Amino acid sequence: MPVQPKLASFPAIRGALKFYQIASIITGVGLLLLVTEMILKYTPLHVELFAGGSGGLFWFATTIPSPDCQWFSLFVPGSSTCDIASTGDGVNISLAILIVHGWFYVVYLFACFRVWSLMRWGFPRFIVLALGGIVPLLSFFMEAKVAREVREYLASREAAASTPLETPTETR
Repeated sequence: MPVQPKLASFPAIRGALKFYQIASIITGVGLLLLVTEMILKYTPLHVELFAGGSGGLFWFATTIPSPDCQWFSLFVPGSSTCDIASTGDGVNISLAILIVHGWFYVVYLFACFRVWSLMRWGFPRFIVLALGGIVPLLSFFMEAKVAREVREYLASREAAASTPLETPTETR
């Protein structure tokens, strides 16, 4: 029988679940923005989003890929690197999306670890939770599934704990 969380840890589990839900939504949105940014930068569009500078409030600047840069070279080990030079000035929003998602993924992993360890799940479950910040849209599905499972589990355990045990009656 797997080890179950203690009833005393239920308030901590609820807090960790709320933190996980917020982190998974932010990470999922950041990942979608990152995928969009990568598509804009590494497909034939070759643009990056900038704020301020010579182009105005928000604008796309073209990027100049190196001559040997091919889309497939990003996925082939040992292939040539794909150097991209940007022509924009101002704040590089595309780069900011990359950095913010990377750092928030660390926060997301901490949130996953907290829920995972408090619920005392097996290690494969942690890997699936961690994939939510890497696979586009998975964090949204995982957030809903994990929240539903944890709430149902907590409710069933609390209901079982509050049910009074039957005391045997004495017969004479």
